[in-house]
Amino acid sequence: MNNNTIVLTGGGTAGHVSLNEAIIPELLKKGYEVHYIGSSDGIEKTIIEKGFPTLPYYSISNGKLRRYFSVKNFSDPFKVLYGTMQALRILRKVKPSIVFSKGGFVSVPVVVAAKLSNIPVVIHESDITPGLANKIATPFAEHIFSVFEETLKYLPKDKSSSIGAIIRPDLFQGDEKIARELTGFSPLKETIIIMGGSQGSKNINTAIKDNIESLTKRFQIIHLCGKGNLDPTLKNNSNYVAFEYVTNELPHLLKITNYVISRAGSNSIFEFLELKKPMLLIPLSKNASRGDQVLNANFFEKQGYAIVLEEENLTSETFMSSISALALNKEKIIDAQCMANSSKTPEQFTELLLTYKN
Repeated sequence: MNNNTIVLTGGGTAGHVSLNEAIIPELLKKGYEVHYIGSSDGIEKTIIEKGFPTLPYYSISNGKLRRYFSVKNFSDPFKVLYGTMQALRILRKVKPSIVFSKGGFVSVPVVVAAKLSNIPVVIHESDITPGLANKIATPFAEHIFSVFEETLKYLPKDKSSSIGAIIRPDLFQGDEKIARELTGFSPLKETIIIMGGSQGSKNINTAIKDNIESLTKRFQIIHLCGKGNLDPTLKNNSNYVAFEYVTNELPHLLKITNYVISRAGSNSIFEFLELKKPMLLIPLSKNASRGDQVLNANFFEKQGYAIVLEEENLTSETFMSSISALALNKEKIIDAQCMANSSKTPEQFTELLLTYKN
């Protein structure tokens, strides 16, 4: 084993990559050689290759793991098996002292291959209930970290711990001047940032378009609409600006943001919580996901950190009434958010992670 080499894995959604993205600079600072294993066509490949172009990236085969019947359930296990063989070859070549998995389907072959190679595996689970990939990977792991204390009841007690959210320090380094150059917005009017996840949300985008006049009469809108979803009919409104997605610009945009309307992925909502941004959460429905975002959103609402509008109840009218309720309860929500304090920096998490290496 190479004591100063680590393999990271995780993908499928931006949420399965963001923590890896945050700890890579910390590992490099410590002199570690970092390698990434992901899929050939997942968002993780785009994010890692764009953010860290010199980092070795390996693509492997992966099959989707489903809780429902599909003909592909018969073929995908063979993809996972092939991916495991590919991961074995990579790990034997790289010889890392530890593998860190953020979850997602592509992580399963890597975790299994690491176990077969006697390489310790550490897993991170962001949501209240573990995802299917992490459930499968748990028996092969040396340790599992969770964000929520409630998650521990679903994990083996002897090798699990709750450490709170890991928050990127750069989120606090936004520059208001840059944000105003990006948007052209005035400091005299409140600003809402609206995002529907890495792929965008048709329902949220429609609700914005239906209410654009009312919205921009009261607020300035930063809309992260998702790739291919820019609407040219809205571009002439001076109180509205849209981006398909942002990366380095996000801290600047959040600097001038008064309210956040978002999905309820754990990584994102904990970041908004740390920034003390009142949130309207519109979680992915159970029909479109395993229901983890619904649980995350309900937890935040129970703590007083956010208001929740379930996607099944999302209409042009409920969208506007929920925004009104968010603005009305702004101070109350911020007061509740100020009581929350359970986050760690990527540097602190990296130190913790490395205690499990060979």
